[in-house]
Amino acid sequence: MHLLIFVQNSAMYKWIFLLLLLPFTVAAQSKKKKAKMQAFAEQKANADLMYRLTQHVQYLASDSLEGRRTGTKGEQMAMQYIAQQYTAMGIEPKGSNGYIQEFEINEGKSITDKTQLKVNGKNLVLNTDYYPLAFSKNAAVNGSPAMALREKGQPWFIDVKEELEANKTNPHFDVEEFIKKQADEVTRKGATALFLYNSSSITDNILFNKNDKSAVADIPVIYITKDAVKNYFKDRSATLEIALNIQIESNIRKGRNVVAFINNNAVNTVVLGAHYDHLGYGEDKNALDALHEVHNGADDNASGTAALLELAAMLKKDAPKNNNYLFINFSGEELGLFGSKYWLENPTIKITPNYMINMDMVGRYDTAHKLTIGGYGTSPVWGDIFNTLSNKNLLIKFDSAGSGPSDHASFYRAGVPVLFFFTGSHADYHKASDDWDKINYNGQKDIVKFIYQIIQTVDTKGKLSFAKTTEPQMGKVRFSVSLGVIPDYGYTGTGVRIEGVSAGKLAEKIGLKGGDILLQLGEYKFVDVNSYMQTLGKFKKGDATKLRIKRGDEEKEFDIVF
Repeated sequence: MHLLIFVQNSAMYKWIFLLLLLPFTVAAQSKKKKAKMQAFAEQKANADLMYRLTQHVQYLASDSLEGRRTGTKGEQMAMQYIAQQYTAMGIEPKGSNGYIQEFEINEGKSITDKTQLKVNGKNLVLNTDYYPLAFSKNAAVNGSPAMALREKGQPWFIDVKEELEANKTNPHFDVEEFIKKQADEVTRKGATALFLYNSSSITDNILFNKNDKSAVADIPVIYITKDAVKNYFKDRSATLEIALNIQIESNIRKGRNVVAFINNNAVNTVVLGAHYDHLGYGEDKNALDALHEVHNGADDNASGTAALLELAAMLKKDAPKNNNYLFINFSGEELGLFGSKYWLENPTIKITPNYMINMDMVGRYDTAHKLTIGGYGTSPVWGDIFNTLSNKNLLIKFDSAGSGPSDHASFYRAGVPVLFFFTGSHADYHKASDDWDKINYNGQKDIVKFIYQIIQTVDTKGKLSFAKTTEPQMGKVRFSVSLGVIPDYGYTGTGVRIEGVSAGKLAEKIGLKGGDILLQLGEYKFVDVNSYMQTLGKFKKGDATKLRIKRGDEEKEFDIVF
């Protein structure tokens, strides 16, 4: 009996124990199930994000958009696609006309490939043997002149040697004004064209100034180089058979920024940007493969555009509330940051910018092409932020510089802290081979999520303080000397307007500042960035010379030693 009771009691205790254990077992199973469901939901969300990124890049980098060159139908198709995405998200338009902010890009004058010069049946090479001046008339002229003779109904030749020698010590002598007066005078006397050459050793500074806005001459005005004079015009008394055709055109096109806004009624606004323009068929001579084919620009910068669109969608769904969010898809970046500069000079909404994040080429992440985050030094807050963030999926390297070859540089120069996300250059950069199927969409997805994490973390930090950084040395061309200036590539006047100076470099030491216009180094004048670069190549370290600039309405001269 006692044994029976013990067994019965043992069975009872077992059942009681099982009943007591059951809630814990059910809770554990429920927890596992919930974890599995969360993992599944995360996998699905990641897959969905990668799918949308792929769809964006595939469309933007498709042949039908013809490379999204600024001012083309392809750029407008991309613009419409981006605006439609913001509309579907329900994000407020903040351009000057709906989502769109249109702006003009004046690239100045250019000599077309229809321009030709034949001398005695031989074709001379444009820019090597000759070039028209920017105020030359467009016309076709045929004649049989001799250089030593000046006959009505024929082209005339003028050697500028005598005038240069007479004005060698005259700082106010303007060779361009002299040429314009000569053109007017010879036109009145019956010349059909004016050819200029220089038989002296004095630098003449006769240049094609693409930004020339003066009145067009009544006849073509052409400069013949020293080599061409030796090769084709040796005998000044010989009759020449001249066949000339001059065609100069003005290049003005329109770019379009796409601007959208999430308004949290906050004091400060975070600016998120990416450029969507690319190279078209390479017409602007900025491609690296010289192929007249569609340059689709999948990485540069359909990848950044797609990332911006998906960040906008994430922030629309769940945005931290201590900042507003302004999304700007820039055009004209490939031509010199035109879109970002224009927006800063003509903002479509009045904001207090907190910081700016720019995404340009974020599609080629791998162990060889790590994620570079630029602008690390533009605010002391960035160091604290990245020390607190953990990210297991991305290999990251940091660059402190706030400047650089993309649109964040415009905001940095306006005193705004910036971050620049970039997965590095590659063999397809600025080539027709930069296609959508070479993008690492999984890496792109991780970058988008990481930027969203940064935005969340910074939200409680208030207004970020700004810090200047050292300027990177950009570009493939290297000179033995440098002034240490940052040119304004969008300037449409004569000379080189500078946006700023590099810390510790020559320009800073002599007191140059943003807005100054560089005009002349030593005896060499320059009319634009290209002629300025050519002038730098004429100097070496240790050379002493004079630099002439214009500041406001005043011209200044500095003694410098490279």
